[in-house]
Amino acid sequence: MRRFGAIIYDFLIAVAVYMFAGAIGFAIAAVLSSVGVIDVGEGDLAAAISEQAWLSNLYQAWIAFWVVGFYVWFWSRGGQTLGMRAWRLKVQHVNGQCISLPRAITRFFASLLGLGNLFILLNKDKRALQDTLSETEVVVLSMQANQLKNWNGV
Repeated sequence: MRRFGAIIYDFLIAVAVYMFAGAIGFAIAAVLSSVGVIDVGEGDLAAAISEQAWLSNLYQAWIAFWVVGFYVWFWSRGGQTLGMRAWRLKVQHVNGQCISLPRAITRFFASLLGLGNLFILLNKDKRALQDTLSETEVVVLSMQANQLKNWNGV
């Protein structure tokens, strides 16, 4: 249940990151359009972004970069996203160390956008698919350990 709570909490934050990155990306596209770097034609900018495949793909990649970056940054810096911190959870390497950037990226994609957590129901060790594939584990911290934890993983 802790994982589920953290997933919901982090999902809401990820939606905010998605919206913020989308707004920044749209602003960048507007500036590039106004100086003539990209051609939007006669229509509005939103229509141009959705109609031009290369621009739409670039815009979606920009947003995905920031959403993935949210999880990867927090996991590799201190082992906790904001939702995990609220629920006193920490992701770490199976040897207890903080996970590396490549391991955090592997963990994100192995999670299958959260569906990897269903693997817990089938696994006797109660490890999610992303835990198994990235050689990580999620541990529950004591209240004191959670309060003393800083964002540098020390």
